Amino acid sequence: MTRAPVLIAILLLAGCAAQLPPMPEDAVAKRFEPLPDKAVIYLARHAVEPTFVATVALDDQMIGSTYRGTYIRIEVPPGRHQLRGIAGDSGSIKLDTEPGKIYFVQHTTYGYRSFARSSFDLVDTNYGRALVMGGQISALVTR
Repeated sequence: MTRAPVLIAILLLAGCAAQLPPMPEDAVAKRFEPLPDKAVIYLARHAVEPTFVATVALDDQMIGSTYRGTYIRIEVPPGRHQLRGIAGDSGSIKLDTEPGKIYFVQHTTYGYRSFARSSFDLVDTNYGRALVMGGQISALVTR
């Protein structure tokens, strides 16, 4: 009989841990709409990634950080662009982008404690969309 109050307390606390509704930008970004004069890059991390925070640069300018289960929608002029890790993170990828096209890059982190490293891999559309749909937006970058 003494387990009932503990069980009720656990259930009440679990109800309080409900997720917040997604930001409006998240719903818009998940429409996967191309832009006629720009390329769109989705940089996404899987939900079962390590908890490292990974700061990312686009063409040598910091654009934000990714966390497990998040993504960044990046709208850029067509041409060559580089995504890379910051500080001791030497991971990078160069993309030659075209207007009206959408690219999906999986951002994977690994390392030890605060010494995170990244890898950036261009992935197919179906897998990229699934990564984004399973995550939440962490930044919207327009150049």
